[in-house]
Amino acid sequence: MGLTIGVDIGGTKIAAGVVDEEGNILSTHKVPTPGTPEAIVDAIASAVEGARAGHEIVGVGIGAAGYVNRQRSEVYFAPNIDWRNEPLKAKVEGRVGLPVVVENDANAMAWAEYRFGAGVGVSSLVALTVGTGIGAGLVLDGHLYRGAFGMAGEPGHLRVVPDGLPCGCGNRGCWEQYCSGRALVREAAARGGPWTEGPAVTLAAQSGHREAIAAFVAVGTWLGQGLADVSAVLDPGRFVIGGGVGAAGDLLLEPARRRFADVLIGRGYRPIPDIVPASLGVDAGLIGAADLARQSE
Repeated sequence: MGLTIGVDIGGTKIAAGVVDEEGNILSTHKVPTPGTPEAIVDAIASAVEGARAGHEIVGVGIGAAGYVNRQRSEVYFAPNIDWRNEPLKAKVEGRVGLPVVVENDANAMAWAEYRFGAGVGVSSLVALTVGTGIGAGLVLDGHLYRGAFGMAGEPGHLRVVPDGLPCGCGNRGCWEQYCSGRALVREAAARGGPWTEGPAVTLAAQSGHREAIAAFVAVGTWLGQGLADVSAVLDPGRFVIGGGVGAAGDLLLEPARRRFADVLIGRGYRPIPDIVPASLGVDAGLIGAADLARQSE
């Protein structure tokens, strides 16, 4: 179909990249993320124009952190941007003169890993970003699953502890309160660790600090428990784990695999899905958004 541009909207920067049909990034352009919705539209257009210079582009895919409608045109709600029923597709198309689709950023990451990364070779996968919270994208039988209204793939808000820790969604006991960067810091502090940020806990664990390693065991165990619950519903062939906490690799994934094997329904009598680290890193959302701009669904 030709070259497309993927746009990744981050908290501090907006990155646009030209991506070919094999998932290779040919050029990029980054601009600071402004503070107002209209200024963000301007910034997206600026990033797209900067990236497209010298390339023949056929479409644009935007990865947005928020609830995106099934028609891939409107952001119902974004937690970190004041978007409420925001017609982002129409606004950006009017600025760049190209067809635009809008995707949830975790969906874009999942699609990139399925097409070009750690998910190659399976038809169904669940990709999770474990960071400040848990984001997820579902690829089932080769198709990105968005749900009836476009809002599927939010397992971070499965309630795993009745009346447990309060969550920003308004409920209590959500999975991401026990499996996230914040949970990692809390678990380390409970064991006497002095670290106040997730990356510091990771560095300490990699250096052999027992308190930090124990924090990863606790969070990884919760990850494995939640993956087993998700597997009972969706039966994917592979789980792909990314995000800031997920980047710790086996520090997180080994306890997750142990817990998963202990509690998976039908264990001992069924195939066990892989639990693997994501492979595309920070570029996954951009690559996935660009490739989804080529997809008709």
